[in-house]
Amino acid sequence: MKDSQLKALLKKTAAKASQQKKPSRSLFDPTLEATRGKSEPLEGSEAEGIFKEMKRREF
Repeated sequence: MKDSQLKALLKKTAAKASQQKKPSRSLFDPTLEATRGKSEPLEGSEAEGIFKEMKRREF
């Protein structure tokens, strides 16, 4: 590899690494976020407690 190619590659890699990463969310359907609304937080909601209780039970 030429020095100029290596410098360009390092510059490109550094730019990608410095980009801010989006926080990962545990949503399965992207339309859920659009229909949910912004008033209810994702963590600590009543629905989360219900789902945790359902996971403990066996059907």
